[in-house]
Amino acid sequence: MAGSEKMWAGRTGGNTEKISDEFNSSIGFDSRMYREDIRGSIAHARMLLKQGIISEFDCEAIVKGLEGILADLESGELKIDMSCEDIHMFVEQVLTERIGNSGKKLHTARSRNDQVALDLRLYLMGQIKETVSLTNDLVRAICDLAEKNADTIMPGYTHLQRAQPVSFGHHLMAYASMLLRDIKRLWDCYLRTNVSPIGACALAGTTYNTDRGYEASLLGIGDITSNSMDSVSDRDFVIELAADLSIIMMHLSRLSEEFVLWSSWEFKFIELSDGYTTGSSIMPQKKNPDMAELVRGKTGRVYGDLMTLLTVMKGLPLAYNKDMQEDKEAIFDAVDTVKNYIRIYTGMISTMKVNEEAMKKAAQNGFINATDLADYLVGKGMPFRSAYKASGLIVALCIDKNYTLETLPLELYRSVSEDIDEDVYDAVNIDNCLARRKSYGGPEKKSVFRQIKEVRGELDD
Repeated sequence: MAGSEKMWAGRTGGNTEKISDEFNSSIGFDSRMYREDIRGSIAHARMLLKQGIISEFDCEAIVKGLEGILADLESGELKIDMSCEDIHMFVEQVLTERIGNSGKKLHTARSRNDQVALDLRLYLMGQIKETVSLTNDLVRAICDLAEKNADTIMPGYTHLQRAQPVSFGHHLMAYASMLLRDIKRLWDCYLRTNVSPIGACALAGTTYNTDRGYEASLLGIGDITSNSMDSVSDRDFVIELAADLSIIMMHLSRLSEEFVLWSSWEFKFIELSDGYTTGSSIMPQKKNPDMAELVRGKTGRVYGDLMTLLTVMKGLPLAYNKDMQEDKEAIFDAVDTVKNYIRIYTGMISTMKVNEEAMKKAAQNGFINATDLADYLVGKGMPFRSAYKASGLIVALCIDKNYTLETLPLELYRSVSEDIDEDVYDAVNIDNCLARRKSYGGPEKKSVFRQIKEVRGELDD
């Protein structure tokens, strides 16, 4: 059997050079869509029967033949012939070899242009669902860890400078919020992918009395495309998915940067499991956060896939052009990369250790309660700008005298402002500073629990 005789031979002899065959071939990467191709062809045959375009005998032979091909591919009894041009030609050739002339009727009222567009949509719909499920698992792992650390105090940072007290749970829930948006974006993309182009044929529809809506319904697709030229030349759904995947990788890359920093000796906020780190070939003391670093590095790879797709499509006239064959390798690579690293991150977060003592020590030594001191002075009747300046002077005094705000003697406090009394120590206590931040979405423990509950509820929905 083989890919030597081109099924499109006619206008040309089909006698292309070997190097041209290799250059033109896409079966090396589109073969992963064999299930979708067979599923789409079964629906197409049943639509042709319903419309009286082929006989019941031909339809039954086609459906049974395709089901047999699928079973043989799944069992390994049939191997995909990589000398074929693409997966569509492979399936049709095997079908024709097995059932004869009935197999030659399958391609009635369709083209490879609408066929490949359908296969790609079906395949990506499945990949979107799987990516959503994996991201859902990751967000749940984040929620679980955040719940355990809802009152684990750590410094919150701006400009990588210690800023204000938060909890580790609150910090983690920021990433849960990001990933929840990613899930919503993926579902939005799914809606625009869940549209059937089949029946648009090459670009101008068909003279046969087809029922595109019926064929779409057999595939569980919610709608059909409205313009035959756009049907075969649209790859917006592919680009949109690549963009969504790029945003996911950007979020994971930001978290990776934090994990790399936090697991260093300079921070020691967390310790990553041995299962997600490596050692050095020469330095026996090293425990390298390689998985986090690889996520950070491979983010650029997914961005590159997005840029590939945008560049392929930017100058194409209507309708289908062979350039569009380049869509698959890029989107398949992006999907594979993102799914792999979501799995990695779910395991990494589920197994990491949190050093609560190191986090709290960093919070206590960073003057991140200076804003609370200013708020205390405002409560004493001082205008905020005056309170801000007084708090800054007190911080400078602490640095000069080697104190923290919690340990600075009262007489030194009062040397800056006589409004300050003994109750200042309650105001600047780190635990109290966190507990007072009760504004909606803030880091106070009950607020973190509310965030966790809301996120879990959205995941359940």
